[in-house]
Order: sequence, then C-alpha cells, then structure tokens
Amino acid sequence: MANYLLVYKGGGMPESPEQQQSVMNAWMSWFGGMGDAVVDGGNPCGPSRGIASDGSISEHAASALTGYSVVKAASLDAATKLAKGCPVLSSGGSVEVYETFNAM
Repeated sequence: MANYLLVYKGGGMPESPEQQQSVMNAWMSWFGGMGDAVVDGGNPCGPSRGIASDGSISEHAASALTGYSVVKAASLDAATKLAKGCPVLSSGGSVEVYETFNAM
C-alpha cells in the first residue's frame, strides 16, 4: 500500500453555525467511511507565500490550496475513488491526488 496526498482547492466556507456543523459532520462521515485508509486527516491551509527560483517572494502561492489529507490505498485508481467522496466537492472545490514516495 502506498500513501496518497489529497490536495484540496477552493470550496466554500459555511456561514452559520448550523451549516458549519453540517459540513463538519460530512467530513467526519467521509473519514469514518474510509476507516484505516486515513493516514492523516490533514488540516485546512491558511495564508501562503510563494518563493520563486530567483528568491523573490509573493504574498500568495499560485496554487490556492485550501487543505490536505493523506490516505493509503492499493493504487492511484483506488485513492482517486476514495477522493471522489470528498465533501469539498459539494461546495465547488476540487481534489488532486498524488502518490507519495519514501525517499529518506
């Protein structure tokens, strides 16, 4: 089994406490449904900076990431199937799936 990084982009932020609780319940249900495939539930991303090859710094990284999680799966196809249930998709966001490698 390999680990896969799920990278979240976009999506909306719920306004009311009730909507926030509903979104949190959707995330917890999704994570619960994946069971031990969840390696790291991850976190949302906050402010960012980008550093270019010339050393210049921009206040916002170009990728606009909003969060991440790490899951384990038998293949990229299996990890992608897990990602298709991500709650960020229901609020207009997207998910990218990357296989990670142990390099050290």
